[in-house]
Amino acid sequence: MDCLYIVVPCYNEQEVIRETTKRLTEKLCDLINNNIISNASKIMYVDDGSKDNTYSIIKELNQENQYVSGVKLAHNRGHQNALVAGLETAKNYADIIISMDCDLQDDINAIDEMIEKYKSGCDIVYGVRNSRKKDTAFKRNTAQAFYKMMNFMGAEVVYNHADYRLMSKRAVEGLCEYKEVNLFLRGIVPMIGYKTDIVYYERGERFAGESKYPLKKMINFALDGITSLSIKPIRLILLLGTMIFAVSIIMLIYFLVIYFMGKTVQGWTSIAISVWAIGGLQLLAIGVIGEYLGKIYLETKQRPRYIIEEILI
Repeated sequence: MDCLYIVVPCYNEQEVIRETTKRLTEKLCDLINNNIISNASKIMYVDDGSKDNTYSIIKELNQENQYVSGVKLAHNRGHQNALVAGLETAKNYADIIISMDCDLQDDINAIDEMIEKYKSGCDIVYGVRNSRKKDTAFKRNTAQAFYKMMNFMGAEVVYNHADYRLMSKRAVEGLCEYKEVNLFLRGIVPMIGYKTDIVYYERGERFAGESKYPLKKMINFALDGITSLSIKPIRLILLLGTMIFAVSIIMLIYFLVIYFMGKTVQGWTSIAISVWAIGGLQLLAIGVIGEYLGKIYLETKQRPRYIIEEILI
């Protein structure tokens, strides 16, 4: 019988983690009692350098609850690295690994259908929101713009999918072959291959606490995703530069014509606009190229994605 580990990254989740444990334990017991998964299955919390009592609670739960295990990172490394730390640790014990957030917004009952699709031959099953009716208009529109932009930039991402997914052990082993430090799992996981499927679910409200992804973090997350997976922004700058160069040739011919016609007083406005436009384009190009150079710099250092301080089994 397959062993299931549910990997849950945590950062300052002391308000919700006990309720999360209660609901996930009930789900594990139900699956075990129905002979769907092994009784060695567990919940694996990954503490991403929390500043509150999150890890202390995880240690207490580990002592009280046979289904709770934990991983403590030595330093805050961000959600994606914490998730990878959990996946890479869990693959040593589990046949199936499901990742989800700690805030209970993901529908736990979707786990049953995910396992069914795994047993039918799927190595990766994506949890996908069936609607965004509960989101504000701003969040809904920006999220849709994000997925459209990612696809336009050449990144293969699953629409309305976050990090709620099932992966088989061999799928996680395939993920471990990707060594980059700048991680964007929503784009990397589809690159692994193997048979995939989708489970739709209704996303709920956060049970307690505050969102760990305010607007600033979401923008940074989107920029990291684009620059980690695609070089299309550089190509777009090349295309824009080529177009401006073509326009400059036309303007050069125009200025020469009016010069020989003796009309040299006019043109200050066009010159000023040209200087500002080209200057802005140059700064934009330098910024985009600098973003890529910065990522290359970080990758060549080959720093570890994370350092594990303690593992509770």
